[in-house]
Amino acid sequence: MKKRSLLAIAFAACTLAAGAQDAYVGNKFFDNWSLGYRFGGITPLAHSAFFKGMRATTGLELSKQLTPTFGLSFEGLAAINTSVSSNAFDAANLGVNGRVNLYNLFGGYQGTPRCFEIEAVAGLGLGHDFNNQGYTHDRTYIVSRFGFNFNFNMGEQKAWTFNIRPALVYRSGGEKYDGSKQSERLALSKNRGAFELLAGITYHFKNSNGEHYMTIQKPYNQDEVDGLNKTINDLRAANARQNEAISAANAENARLQNAVVEAQNTAKQVETIVKNTHSKSLESVVTFRQGRTTISADQLPNVERIATYMKNNPKSTVSIKGYASPEGSAEVNARIAQQRADAVKNMLINKYKIKANRITAEGQGVGDLFSEPDWNRVSVATLSENDAD
Repeated sequence: MKKRSLLAIAFAACTLAAGAQDAYVGNKFFDNWSLGYRFGGITPLAHSAFFKGMRATTGLELSKQLTPTFGLSFEGLAAINTSVSSNAFDAANLGVNGRVNLYNLFGGYQGTPRCFEIEAVAGLGLGHDFNNQGYTHDRTYIVSRFGFNFNFNMGEQKAWTFNIRPALVYRSGGEKYDGSKQSERLALSKNRGAFELLAGITYHFKNSNGEHYMTIQKPYNQDEVDGLNKTINDLRAANARQNEAISAANAENARLQNAVVEAQNTAKQVETIVKNTHSKSLESVVTFRQGRTTISADQLPNVERIATYMKNNPKSTVSIKGYASPEGSAEVNARIAQQRADAVKNMLINKYKIKANRITAEGQGVGDLFSEPDWNRVSVATLSENDAD
């Protein structure tokens, strides 16, 4: 396996997570950083007793969570010396690890870290052995790491995580322990491998969203949606009211159309008044409103026609008969009938200067000239060319 293949595995999280960040709140560059302390031990896989060859290991890890599923960590570890060397630490390595949260990968992220989660870890780094001068050479080599993180997220805010990480660590490149050059550059051999078991505590710094983790981003603002829904409901109610008004107007229009059709199809009833008059006799009718004895403005042309004729025909006379409709007592109707006849007479005298001896006015009480009772509120003026007395 070539070096570029392991590097691709270690940094795969960056590529896979590139298009997924817009779905969450609290995913800015300075969000989702954490700092952890690690301690534990590492022991060779071969040529040494498991526990006897174990050396204590400690270090720090700075992590960046790219998405709820993928993350990166930058780790520095040092192994405490158990040999005759006078160095306190006989080995150290710096590495970059890619992490995949298996629970979120297969079960989805619910917006809050679970209390217990498992991460798959793969990484590459640079290791160095420190030896006393004159004893042997210092060695620098590539370190590859494959393991798991068992994470226990603690507290209501999930700001702290307790970790247990078992891993297989392989040394590749550099020199063999006997000083000869290493021919297998990145071979994962147990002869150059070790089992590492670390535990630690991690603190997650607060993000821009106010939490110590990413939260699911809603693609909408609920207040805006509620406001739009209210506007839509108001418009629907207004539309319903308008539809009701239109329906009522259509019904009224249909009723009026039916009434017009019925009126058009109904035989017309014409009130016919037949008068046997002398060829030189003329009549003019002045109508009055109920209970009134004064001449309204719309009836003035009828009186004026009488006056005009009499001025043009100096020998003519006029007989005015007043009538009343049947409402009220006979005495009242008789008085109103006389007053209506006198109203026409007085206007001819006072306004048009017709001599009084050419005019006679008589009240006739309740009239029966027309079949409609209301139409009998009139004064009928009959013109004649007879000489005045």
